[in-house]
Amino acid sequence: MTDSEELFDFPCEFPIKIMGIADPNFETMMVEIIQRHIGSFNSVKYRNSNGGKYKSVTINFIAQSRVQLDSLYMELTQHELVKMVL
Repeated sequence: MTDSEELFDFPCEFPIKIMGIADPNFETMMVEIIQRHIGSFNSVKYRNSNGGKYKSVTINFIAQSRVQLDSLYMELTQHELVKMVL
């Protein structure tokens, strides 16, 4: 894929939503993974599911490259507590 075929014009504002099992440390672990890949972020929002079985973390940040996003998604999707990353 060439630069002209990229879906995003980097750097760009990027939201990522991580959903997973409602472990007491879920939010902390997800934020630590995000920080390893991007450093600081613009905002973070936490939610619990109605039944309390799942949690979600939504983080907005400035994405620098496709490589950065691919690396972040790879680590998140391999985490044992993560069910989905959007």
